[in-house]
Amino acid sequence: MAIVYIVEGLPCSGKSTTAAFAAQVLREDGSMVTNVDEGSGAHPADYEFHAFLSRELTECAPRLRPQIRAWGEPVLDGWVVPLSRFQGEDLQALLPYKLYDGLPWERERPVMLEKWKRFAGQAEKDRIYLFNCVLLQNPMCETMMRFDLPERESLAYIKEIAQTIAPLEPRVIYLKNEDIARRIEVTAQKRPGWLEGFLDYHTSSAYGRRTHAHGFEGLVSCLEERQRRELSILQKLPVKSMVISNPHRDWEAAYGCISDFIRCGKA
Repeated sequence: MAIVYIVEGLPCSGKSTTAAFAAQVLREDGSMVTNVDEGSGAHPADYEFHAFLSRELTECAPRLRPQIRAWGEPVLDGWVVPLSRFQGEDLQALLPYKLYDGLPWERERPVMLEKWKRFAGQAEKDRIYLFNCVLLQNPMCETMMRFDLPERESLAYIKEIAQTIAPLEPRVIYLKNEDIARRIEVTAQKRPGWLEGFLDYHTSSAYGRRTHAHGFEGLVSCLEERQRRELSILQKLPVKSMVISNPHRDWEAAYGCISDFIRCGKA
């Protein structure tokens, strides 16, 4: 039976390194592991830099139709196409339909849920999948930040994902951060130019505008509320989970807890 682990937490909390550590623990115990980091390209349960075009739009773009059909995949009443295949004017023509950026929520939601259904149905038997961000962070960036939906609607959507992958016995490791401002500052020092775009994304989002989030303090306020909602939602999901508070203060202890959680789940 396939199993899926998902590492969650705010940006700068250490999700990628934690997922890599968890993969190492699982492999040492003899498991077949697929560890997919965010932004790594083709994702079995998520869309990264893809656009969704309804069949009506596809028919209205005869010049792009051959590429769409060659490189895309039929999903529901349209096609999902990898934007990395396109460039120049063709890419610009497709960007308004980009998942996570261009589509309205009522159009994007069923496409994302269909991706989860396909993953659950195609997951390889006896393999453990390790993801990060895809159960809480990405859905919350959409439902809360981009569309400013109430927490109950975020919960309904995320719970539907969790129920879809229930046969894979989903397990969540959440990295709780009580030093949000400091962790952002540390990351900003390591990534010149990163903070400006990160700050703008949050403060200019629908949620940021409604709450009058401005500057660095506004960014931190957005992240504090997002973490509060994520932890509240996590408690209501049909998944096994563990929450590690401030793992950056003692990674050795945090990794010890994660190892116990993983090995307990295998017992």
